[in-house]
Amino acid sequence: MIRELQLRITPKEAYNEQSIRRYVAHEQGWDERTICGVRTLRRSIDARQREVLINLTVRVYINDAPEEDIFEPVAYHDVSDRPQAVVVGAGPGGLFAALRLIELGLRPIVVERGKNVRDRKKDLARIRPEQKVNPESNFAFGEGGAGAYSDGKLFTRSKKRGNGEKILRVFCQHGASTGILSDAHPHIGTDKLPRVIEAMRETILRCGGEVHFGTRMTELLVQHGTTVEGIACADGREFRGPVILATGHSARDVYRWLHDNRVELEAKGLAVGVRLEHPSLLIDQIQYHNKKGRGDYLPAAEYSMVQQVDGRGVYSFCMCPGGVVVPAASDYEQIVVNGMSPSNRGGRWSNSGIVVELRAEDVEGDDTLRMMHYQEALERTCWQQGNHKQTAPAQRMADFVNNRLSYDLPDSSYAPGLISSPLHFWLPANIRLRLQEAFRMWGRHKHGFLTNEASVIGVETRTSSPVRILRNNDTLQHIRLRGLFPCGEGAGYAGGIVSAGVDGERCAEAVAAYLTAR
Repeated sequence: MIRELQLRITPKEAYNEQSIRRYVAHEQGWDERTICGVRTLRRSIDARQREVLINLTVRVYINDAPEEDIFEPVAYHDVSDRPQAVVVGAGPGGLFAALRLIELGLRPIVVERGKNVRDRKKDLARIRPEQKVNPESNFAFGEGGAGAYSDGKLFTRSKKRGNGEKILRVFCQHGASTGILSDAHPHIGTDKLPRVIEAMRETILRCGGEVHFGTRMTELLVQHGTTVEGIACADGREFRGPVILATGHSARDVYRWLHDNRVELEAKGLAVGVRLEHPSLLIDQIQYHNKKGRGDYLPAAEYSMVQQVDGRGVYSFCMCPGGVVVPAASDYEQIVVNGMSPSNRGGRWSNSGIVVELRAEDVEGDDTLRMMHYQEALERTCWQQGNHKQTAPAQRMADFVNNRLSYDLPDSSYAPGLISSPLHFWLPANIRLRLQEAFRMWGRHKHGFLTNEASVIGVETRTSSPVRILRNNDTLQHIRLRGLFPCGEGAGYAGGIVSAGVDGERCAEAVAAYLTAR
């Protein structure tokens, strides 16, 4: 017999399969020895009340063996002799596009300007001692894209554009924990995601696809001004086929080339702000309503904040419980911060981007690239405040809100180091004033949140692409250039790992339809 049950139980009762089995047997009046297995289908934490509870949907197998396979794996076959398509970028959009092309019987040629995920990690480690960023191998560029090392969260609110559940299953097929299929806010972790990405690459290669690292696209090859036939790269090589352009939100050279060559773009709204870092124990205490923090059975606490201030949204972004703040610049003379967390989320600090909605009309001018120029100017200012190094300007949170200098700073996870700086003075007023008011309001609602134990670290600017590459809603091709399929977060059509993966799959399907119709 197989039964599905909805449970609302304590963290201790929900801690592992054995404790859930014991609870179910007691509540249902069953002999525990007859329960052959318990599979969690859905799990979420409800910390709204004083007593924290776990909501579970479970499948219980009574005198019946559990199914061996939690999900049906995708079949990937040899496509060595099949028509090819070029995928520019090996982030989630590009990788899932490549895998979907294989499913559809097409051969992907993946071109990535950065290094493979393992060698990329070595370049990230050099940022702290050298205080500079490799412009081709960093937290934005390289195999896995921006999500590989910042932060591997797999939560998306988008349900309209495709099958997010399939994206999670493909991750599991390549080595991710099957727990991501049941968690309300799934997270692989930056310590485990690189191995998953390597396995995805091996699938592409095993099936006859190609992956080229250290290969930067410099231009599209356009026939008769109407059709994209491939790409040219900085090393002189050319790759032919329809092009899925999945370059990520930081490939500013690509935006400039497209703009200079009159490829239709539009300025897109984004969000800009800071990275806010608290001691993780303090966030646990606030969120779990307990001076002892998370205790023995709960994970590091998350929070989600949103507030309207003077007609613009202020909200938390990419919350990393038990994580670290990382230097996410992609070129010289920039400081950009982001956050990441390992799978166990066991660090001393918890951080989140706190950002202010910025619409295209909020920035003067009519230049299509004006939002990108705004990002660049703010990142350069931050670099100057950081003494022309990767040391990030920071301020104690309460000092920032009250326009006071911070004469010292709390300990921080940010490896290159922090330097005290008056963010309240040099941040743009439309960003600063809204952040300050939101912090005040959240401090009133969550006692202890507004504190000088927390650091405000500048700046968080890479929340999304500052540009949208215009495409046809039905064919997903660029509105003028046939054979060009703008894809994922860098093209302005996704907002995270899962939604980028979904968009990658959709673009692969559009390429298959395009090749069939030719």
